[in-house]
Amino acid sequence: MNDPALEFADSHCHLNYEGLAGRADAIVQAMRAAGVTRALNICTTMEEAQTVLEQARGYEQVWASVGVHPDYDEVIAEPTVDDLMRHAQDAKIVAIGETGLDYYRLQGDLEWQRERFRIHIRAARDLGLPLIIHTRSAPEDTLRILREEKADAVGGVMHCFTESLAVAREAIDLGFLISLSGIVTFKNAHQVHEVATEVPLEHLMIETDAPFLAPVPHRGKVNEPAWVVHVAERIAALKEVSVAEVAKATTENFVRFVSKRGSGAPQAAG
Repeated sequence: MNDPALEFADSHCHLNYEGLAGRADAIVQAMRAAGVTRALNICTTMEEAQTVLEQARGYEQVWASVGVHPDYDEVIAEPTVDDLMRHAQDAKIVAIGETGLDYYRLQGDLEWQRERFRIHIRAARDLGLPLIIHTRSAPEDTLRILREEKADAVGGVMHCFTESLAVAREAIDLGFLISLSGIVTFKNAHQVHEVATEVPLEHLMIETDAPFLAPVPHRGKVNEPAWVVHVAERIAALKEVSVAEVAKATTENFVRFVSKRGSGAPQAAG
């Protein structure tokens, strides 16, 4: 039974994906029961941007992002800075992404991926909104482009982080939070365990990446935001601190993250 005084925040989920779509009321009810008081609904294509936003508008405790995932090499149209800025007009849009680089799933000439990444950073800077970064097997180029495009002006979060502690520290130096997913509960995720142990709580957030990466003891099932509590519990065990400490710090970090809107960002129309 969770302590009713604790509050948790899921910094990354996909409520419109298969397994969660159409279940928003039940998902939010389960969140409340687990003490998960906030969630960020993530956009991965421009085509789904309105759906993601509408889901966030339906619930006080849910916010949204806008962006195009780096994995998607075939999209109807590449996003432009103007496209991203236009879709980010609503006050419920609190971040740009997920964006970044992924050299694990795609091979060959990936310059288009790097250019898409740059477009997102430029939009985020123009909007004054933080970035949601997906990076896999591309830490050097990810950090290089973040520096070249001066992403430290807005910062953001390295979502579902699986890179090394050294990469985490470089990202933190650029003003980015490190978000850990259900992977931290996996027995053999030694590199993620090291990051969880060594990165101070003031630089951490927690996430589910639902419907993916369900944490132990739900591994293999359709993940959902309520289960972010298990991520917090595992981090607490690794750090040898209380779950309350992890909940408090990561939720406060989430609140600051979504509250960055307003520093130069447009407000909702009408």
